[in-house]
Amino acid sequence: MKKRNLVYSTDQGRLCSDCEQPIADCMCKNESIVGNGKVLIALETKGRKGKGVTVVTGLPLAEDMLKNLGKKLKTQCGTGGSVKDGQIEIQGDNRQKVKELLEKEGFPSKFTGRQ
Repeated sequence: MKKRNLVYSTDQGRLCSDCEQPIADCMCKNESIVGNGKVLIALETKGRKGKGVTVVTGLPLAEDMLKNLGKKLKTQCGTGGSVKDGQIEIQGDNRQKVKELLEKEGFPSKFTGRQ
């Protein structure tokens, strides 16, 4: 089956480029979004032998976009970290820096837990 690559239909409006369904009915893009949109930044030390880790949760991004943002945050903070289970972990207490960088990217965020 050859793909038609439709992007607009006069009777349905904008179409998804992958499944060619109307954007409102598209399921291929909606399933990959991980977070709920409520971006929270916390400092966690439990299970890490007392070392602090800045954890960002709730980012409304697909997994690959989340990994790209995680890499950018790690580079800007000058530390290591990881992206797993839909959250970004940055080594050390970088909450303020991460908040500034996220807001520059267009993600309003809040601190959670003890300050």
